[in-house]
Amino acid sequence: MGAGNLCVLSLFLLMGSCLCQYQPNWDSIDSRPVPEWFDQAKLGIFIHWGVFSVPSYGSEWFWWYWQGRKIPDYVSFMTKNFAPGFQYQDFAPKFTAEFFDPKQWMDIFSASGAKYIVLTSKHHEGYTLWGSKYSWNWNAVDVGPKRDLVDEIATALRKNTDLRLGLYHSQFEWFHPLFRADAANNFKTNVFATEKSLPELYELINKYKPELLWSDGDGDAPDQYWNSTGFLAWLYNESPVRETIVTNDRWGKGSICTHGGYYTCTDRYSPGHLLKHKWESCMSIDKRSWGFRREAALSDYLTIEELLKSFIETVSCGGNLLMNVGPTHDGRIVPVFEERLRQMGQWLKVNGEGIYNTTAWRVQNDSVTPGVWYTSKPQDKAVYAFLLSWPDKGSVVLADPIVSASTQVVLVGNKPLKFDVLKPTGLQVYLPTLTPNEMPCSWAWTLRLTGIA
Repeated sequence: MGAGNLCVLSLFLLMGSCLCQYQPNWDSIDSRPVPEWFDQAKLGIFIHWGVFSVPSYGSEWFWWYWQGRKIPDYVSFMTKNFAPGFQYQDFAPKFTAEFFDPKQWMDIFSASGAKYIVLTSKHHEGYTLWGSKYSWNWNAVDVGPKRDLVDEIATALRKNTDLRLGLYHSQFEWFHPLFRADAANNFKTNVFATEKSLPELYELINKYKPELLWSDGDGDAPDQYWNSTGFLAWLYNESPVRETIVTNDRWGKGSICTHGGYYTCTDRYSPGHLLKHKWESCMSIDKRSWGFRREAALSDYLTIEELLKSFIETVSCGGNLLMNVGPTHDGRIVPVFEERLRQMGQWLKVNGEGIYNTTAWRVQNDSVTPGVWYTSKPQDKAVYAFLLSWPDKGSVVLADPIVSASTQVVLVGNKPLKFDVLKPTGLQVYLPTLTPNEMPCSWAWTLRLTGIA
C-alpha cells in the first residue's frame, strides 16, 4: 500500500473520515497549485552526473546504447579502449570525484542568476549519488567517491546560497532484474516499484528535504504501477516539504504534459506561445548530450546568444528554463559550462528586473518586429520588451503597446529613450549610439515601458 493510501486509511480509522487535503487520484493531485516561488524563479540549473560521467562518451545513456541497443559506435568504442569482459559496473570505481568542491559549484551556480538546481540523484543506470539502503553497493558511498554527494551538495547549497534544492529521480532502471521481470509480466506485478523505486523516493524526501522533485523515466509503465498518486498525496499532505515542494509531470506512461505539477512535455520543449499551465523547458548547453562528453567540439555547445534566445522566449511564454551542465567524473565543471553560466548571470544582473517575478503579457512576441519578446510586471505597472539583436537602423518598432500621455521608455541599465507614437497602436523607439563599453550588456537588450496598455 502506498503512503498516500496509508494517510487516508489511518485518518479514516482515527476520525471516521479523511482530512487529507489531497487524495490519491489525479483530479485531486492536479488541483494543487504550483508553489509561487517556482513561477517567480524563471531559471534553474540541471546537473547530470553519475557513472556515465566516466566513459563520458556519446551520451548519459551510454550503458543502454552499448549493451541494450548495441549501437555500433558505442560497441566499437568499448572494443577499442577496454579489455574483453569489461562491464559497465567496472566504471563505478573510476567515478572518483577527487576534484569535487561543492562550495565552488555553488559559487558558479549562484553567479549564473539561477534560483534552483536539479541534481540527478539517480539516473536510469540505477546508481544513486547518496548511500541509499535500497541500492546496495551501487551508490556513491559504497563504490566510487565513497561520499554522499547529494548531502554535500545540499549542505553547501543551504550554507552558501539562497538557491533551492531540486533532485531528479529516475523511476525505472534499464537493467534491474526486478524491473525487467515486472515489464515482462506487462506490469501486472510491481515488485520493483514497491521494493526499490518508491522506497528511494521516500528516503530522498525525508533525508534531504528537496523543494523540487523532478521525476523521469517511467519505462513505459503506467502511473498505477508506480503508485504515483499515492506517493504524491503523501508528498503534498504529510511530507516535510509539503508546503513548498514542486513536482513535474513525469509520473507514468501518459502523464507527461497532462498530470502532476508543472509540465515539461518533451525535452527542450519550446511551444512559442503562452500555455494555460505552468511549464518548464529542460535543455542542455551541449546540444548532443546531458552528460559530459570528452569528444564534444566547441560547436556542440550553445552560445550565450542562443541560450538567451531560448531563455527569453521561454519566460515570455510563461515557462522556466532548466539549463543543463554535465560535470566530469572527477567532479569538475569544465570552463565552457562555467563561462556560459557566468555569462547568464552577467546578463541577469542588468536585465533581471524584466525576468524575475514577471508574468506573461497580453502578447508574447511583437506582431511586426521579429526577435522582440515581452514580459509584464503588473506590480510595477511595467512591460518589458527584449531585443534579441541591436537594430541596425537606430530604432525599433514595437507594434503592440498602446501609448498614453504618461508613457516612458527606458533602456534598462542606461537611460530614457525618445519615441514616436504610431497609429493605430505602437511606438517607434530611438536607440542611442553607444560604444561597446557604453552598452549596458553585450547581448539581448531590454526596454522598460511604463504608462502603456
